[in-house]
This record gives sequence, C-alpha cells and structure tokens, in this order.
Amino acid sequence: MKKTLISFCFLGLFICLAAQQKVGTITFERKINMHRIIQDEQMRAMMPEFRTSEHLLLFSDSVSVYKLVPEDEAPDPFAGGGGGGPRMMMRFGADGGDLYKNFSQSKSIQSSELGGKNFLIIDSIRQQPWKLSLETKQILGYNCHKATRKMNQPMMGMRRITMTNGGGTPSVDTSSKNKPAIKEIEIVAWFADDLISPVGPENYGQLPGVILELNIDNGQTIYTAKEVKKTVDVKELKEPKKGKVVTQQEYMKLMQDLMSNQGGPGMMRMRADN
Repeated sequence: MKKTLISFCFLGLFICLAAQQKVGTITFERKINMHRIIQDEQMRAMMPEFRTSEHLLLFSDSVSVYKLVPEDEAPDPFAGGGGGGPRMMMRFGADGGDLYKNFSQSKSIQSSELGGKNFLIIDSIRQQPWKLSLETKQILGYNCHKATRKMNQPMMGMRRITMTNGGGTPSVDTSSKNKPAIKEIEIVAWFADDLISPVGPENYGQLPGVILELNIDNGQTIYTAKEVKKTVDVKELKEPKKGKVVTQQEYMKLMQDLMSNQGGPGMMRMRADN
C-alpha cells in the first residue's frame, strides 16, 4: 500500500512538471489611452483617444525578447501629418526596437535607432516589489494569479506640448515650474501558474509565471495576451549585437541633444519602469 501511494505521488509530480511550460511565444495587444497622457486640448483633438498596437513576447526560462509587430497596412495616426503641418514621431517602450533580457545575467538590452544610428541601451534587471494575491482567473485557458504593485509616475506622460499658430513645429515647455507632478499609480498583473518564466510585456515581470494581462493606472495602458504558442524560435532569443553600446542616461542625453538641434521634439519616447 505504501509503495502504491509513493508511486501515485511521483506520477502526480511528473504530470505537474509536464504541464509546466518554460518556452513560448505570446502575442499581446497593447491599448494606450492617449487622452489621459496628452494634456493639451488642441493635440487631443488631432488624435484618436486610444492607440492600439500588437507585440510579441518570445521567452525561455532565462531569456526573453519583446518586440513590436509592424503595422504594414494602415498608417499610424500618431506618426504626424504631412504637408506644412507639425510632424511628430511618438514612440512608447518597445516601439523603438527589440527589448532583450537575460535573467541569469540580470541584464537588459534595448535596441533603438536615433538620428540614423543604431544603439544598444544596456541596463540591469531590478527587482519589482509585487504583492501576490490568492485571487485567480482564467486567461486563454491558463489559471492566473493576481499581483499588484505601486509605482510613482509623472501626472503627464510627457511635458506640456503646444502647437504654434499656423501649424509650425510643436514646442516643448522645459521650464521647471511646468514640470509634471508625481503621483502614485497601481499596476495589476495576472501571471500564469503553468508558464514558468519571470517575463512579461515591456519591462514588467519578475513574477513566478509569465504575465498574460497587465493593467497600468486603472486603464491608462492595458496589455492583453491574445495567443500563446508552446514553441519559440531559438534564433530570435540571441543577444543583439548591432549598435553602439550606451547606458540609459547616455541615450537620454543623445535624444535631448537631437531634439534641441532640431528645434522641437523629433521623438517622444516613454519607457516602462524596470
């Protein structure tokens, strides 16, 4: 009887381990409420309320790559206008290039292009103070647990931008008195019990399983998994090598210099907290 019980225990453990998935490819939809980010009423009137994009998360148990799926059919309504009107290119997170992470080395590399040159932005992977919950729900057939964390964020996603009369180049208010106030926001993540990797969309992760849904600041930005494949192209998980290696601070300085030389915001880019 004892031997039979031990055999059943080992069988149950084998089934549980077999059900766990440590590699895969996930398709995410990201939806950003642009009207909550942009404070200028004139700019709000020029763009749709929501910006939706599709992203891929490729992962193993220790490496991941997060990338934007290019939109080949329709032009991006946020990419700026033609003719003599203002032209802006607004980038958010991984829109600027692939985001590579190596968790065993605690290293992240963001590929990016700026001023016609390629850069590799090197950073460390920092721990994220998640609070785990017993609350669960099903996402694409996976049992997921809820996790929450607090984070400080500027009340405006970017500095106040005003349009010049006659449709000239937008100007960015950089005066200290108009810098946005900081507010505390809540981030809600749902991670899958059987997808064993500390990955998620953008820079979010560091949980016991893969994040399949992420809600930032009560719907300001929502990431939703649309498809989970149990395979991954290993070639896509290689560390990027093309580009000049810089730190996050060095890259931000280069971006500010480029914007100053152009006389206006050539690119606005937001990066999720690591």
